[in-house]
Amino acid sequence: MPITDFLIHNSQQYPDKVCLVEINPEQKETRKRSYKDYELIPATPSPYFRREITWQVFNEKANRFAHLLLSRGIKKGDKVGILMMNCIEWLPIYFGILKTGALAVPFNYRFTSNEIEYCLRLSEVDVLVFGSEFIGRLEEIYDSMGKRCPMIYVGNDPVPAFAEDYKDMVSDMPSTEPGIPLTDEDYAAIYFSSGTTGFPKAILHRHKALMHSCRVEQNHHGQTPEDVFLCIPPLYHTGAKMHWFGSLMTGGKAVLLKGTKPEYILETASKEQCTILWLLVPWAQDLLFALDSGELNLKDYKLDQLRLMHIGAQPVPRSLIQRWKKIFPHHDYDTNYGLSESIGPGCVHLGIENIEKVGAIGKPGYGWEVKIVDTMGREVAQGEVGELCVKGPGVMTCYYNDPKATAEVLKDGWLFTGDMAMKDEEDFIYLVDRKKDVIISGGENIYPVQIEDFLHGFDAVKDVAVIGLPDRRLGEIAAAIIECQPGASCSEEDIMTFCHKLPRYKRPHKIIFAQVPRNATGKIEKPKLRKIYCSENLVAAQTRS
Repeated sequence: MPITDFLIHNSQQYPDKVCLVEINPEQKETRKRSYKDYELIPATPSPYFRREITWQVFNEKANRFAHLLLSRGIKKGDKVGILMMNCIEWLPIYFGILKTGALAVPFNYRFTSNEIEYCLRLSEVDVLVFGSEFIGRLEEIYDSMGKRCPMIYVGNDPVPAFAEDYKDMVSDMPSTEPGIPLTDEDYAAIYFSSGTTGFPKAILHRHKALMHSCRVEQNHHGQTPEDVFLCIPPLYHTGAKMHWFGSLMTGGKAVLLKGTKPEYILETASKEQCTILWLLVPWAQDLLFALDSGELNLKDYKLDQLRLMHIGAQPVPRSLIQRWKKIFPHHDYDTNYGLSESIGPGCVHLGIENIEKVGAIGKPGYGWEVKIVDTMGREVAQGEVGELCVKGPGVMTCYYNDPKATAEVLKDGWLFTGDMAMKDEEDFIYLVDRKKDVIISGGENIYPVQIEDFLHGFDAVKDVAVIGLPDRRLGEIAAAIIECQPGASCSEEDIMTFCHKLPRYKRPHKIIFAQVPRNATGKIEKPKLRKIYCSENLVAAQTRS
């Protein structure tokens, strides 16, 4: 059964019920910004606006876009890219793609033009749907990609010359079901991930993986038609959609909030009567600080209906949940672990009944198996550290067109996560450290090699290594260990100024001038650096704080 059947059912069962709300808080632009300065969830500089659609309208929009794609020659197995900020059109477009039998391919909206082109080629996208924020970046690559990959523009601004107008084209399309047969074994989506090299990998999933994520989410958090889910993270993340899938499965309402300020979150939760919050650690930290400092007052909001707050994407400090429960004693709490390769969150989860085990990521999620193995693939004893492996219907099919990388992480149906973990005496799983060098800062993956390559472009830099250091708010921050050229003059300010060319989230938070240790084969000895500057296992330090 494909997840599109849930949409059809909801449109018939709840035709007039509001299912999606988009809220943009009032945001005054104080300075001009480029996309490199985007926060994870930026508000659109404009007055406050609110848009909503019902389940029937949602389904009709998806059908119209499906017919548009079919009229343009898109067929089962083709790929359609989505390069858009969170908005009310995003999910209907995603489902319209699925209804054609094509694969939905969401793009990170902070990709540079070169990264966009690389991923378009890697995933062999046939059509790209994009928003106004990406016109400049796509103009840079149109000469090389435009003829191969037609582009459809979604927005209110004048349509760029190299694209077709979404609104104009869908208006003439039928709203009836396209009638393309789908099975669990059909390919459904490609998501992007990156290894330690920073080069994206294209993760291929079947419809059965998407369906399993619906069942996992609803089983873990018990969504009902009456629940209202506040969704803030970007929809290109597997986590955002897969948590929303619990609402899709039951016909619940979701609110897409553009912005992460504490006042935005509390005001929206109050006005929309949200019952479920999914937050990243920095947003929860900021919210608690605003309440503790008196900047915000709970009495100004109606929040009695809130029943669940859950967090994912990075290790959760015990102190955060302790503070949260003091302010919101009646809230259930959960944390989830997962990868894009395991169709997002839920292959391991804490469980709302296990709040006393905060610090652990939990036990195997609904329909999942978990094991911890040594370097030979043998399960380790309780209390010993090994690599975390997961198995279940949500595991990816492969890295698209990359059999070598696939073979490295998929073995006999098991996904080797690259995360080091251990089990306690009650079989709760704790993350200890990361086998991979990826840094997770505020829920966003940062790939050290990308920053290292950039910093090598600074004349005074002889060598550089980037590692993650524990941070109470962000979980981790990127720290650059820089070895200067002999006789060169270089300051922290010089490095930070040079790094303004990077997107803000990739810029190092800390600069350390020191020698960069390398082994006999020339590889940076990052475990040694982490031992020097962290003094202990990084993830363990985060969860214990």
